[in-house]
Amino acid sequence: MRTICVVSSSRADYDLLRGVIQGVLNSESLDLQLIITGMHLDPAFGDTWKVVEADGFPIAWRVPMLDNSDDGAGVSRAIGRGVLGFTDALEDLSPDVLLLLGDRFELLCAAASALVMRIPIVHIHGGETTERAFDEAIRHSITKMSALHFVAADTYRQRVIQLGEDPTTVHVVGGLGVDVIAQTSLMTSRALEEQLGIHFLDRNLLVTFHPVTLDFNSSEDQLRELLAALEEFADTTIIMTQPNADTEGRRLINMQAEFARQVEHAHVFASLGNPMYLSCLNAVDVVVGNSSSGLLEAPSLGTPTVNIGGRQAGRLKATSVIDCEPERFAIHKAIDLALTPDFRQRSRNTINPYGEAGASRRIIEVLERMDPSDFTFKPFYDLPVNPK
Repeated sequence: MRTICVVSSSRADYDLLRGVIQGVLNSESLDLQLIITGMHLDPAFGDTWKVVEADGFPIAWRVPMLDNSDDGAGVSRAIGRGVLGFTDALEDLSPDVLLLLGDRFELLCAAASALVMRIPIVHIHGGETTERAFDEAIRHSITKMSALHFVAADTYRQRVIQLGEDPTTVHVVGGLGVDVIAQTSLMTSRALEEQLGIHFLDRNLLVTFHPVTLDFNSSEDQLRELLAALEEFADTTIIMTQPNADTEGRRLINMQAEFARQVEHAHVFASLGNPMYLSCLNAVDVVVGNSSSGLLEAPSLGTPTVNIGGRQAGRLKATSVIDCEPERFAIHKAIDLALTPDFRQRSRNTINPYGEAGASRRIIEVLERMDPSDFTFKPFYDLPVNPK
């Protein structure tokens, strides 16, 4: 038996990881350990660790990191606390492998601890780019600390190899978000109205805007422009989900709350979770913001996406995605285009570049075949040099 220690830092990555967690739990050759950290443990983000327990997954360790500060220094202090917490957790649990998904700063803490403690790291969704967020550097850093890689598309596989990773360790499995959609029974619009206490109108928008940690314009300025654009859409239901716990995150939460108090038919939720988030993604006319879900999941549901600013710059995008600058008139114009019958039909016919369902199963199959002892030494893989 090999022990797989999975880390989840929020409801967002937990929903993606649920299939993998269940697969490890069901495996006859793998044992599960689950560490919960970050936004899961913060009441401001919904105490979503309770969802994990309600799903019946045993939590092996909790690593609290966050406080009430969301400036750069506050996030940096959280990273320091995280390294200490993960060191204690990994020392006690002593897993054979640590499994991480994505690019959150909480995961950087886990990876740093595991690296020096000689615990092999498995990384999911590497090779992607988010050029105007520090997630970009964190993701590639975790790639370099990892011994085994599960990527969503061949483009990302080539990028991981370009970073010096052995091609035999990089597996294309597709996007986990596509997997989740296939496994989820979507709620009807009426059920969503009853559950969320909202009323769908002729036009409906789902809005998620996260901090842009390395962009030229501040996150507050960009959200202010987005909210100004949304104000112009009368007789429109606006469903907003709170941003994550990055720099300026709590300030953005306050701005959203004020907007919802002043604008009729605007609603803010700390965490919709699955299946409500995916059901909303399916029920609305357009998804708006800078969340990766607009690129990874929305195309599989045929929902148009207005992708604002550069947070997702460099990621693969379906034909259902409209890029626009973080400026109110550009945002308004993009939403108008996304609402047109022609573009909505185009979105229904789009092909998701993140593949088809089955990513969780493919990951489990490789984990069951692997031998962690093969990962004790990882040479740098040099790309072949083309002769002149």
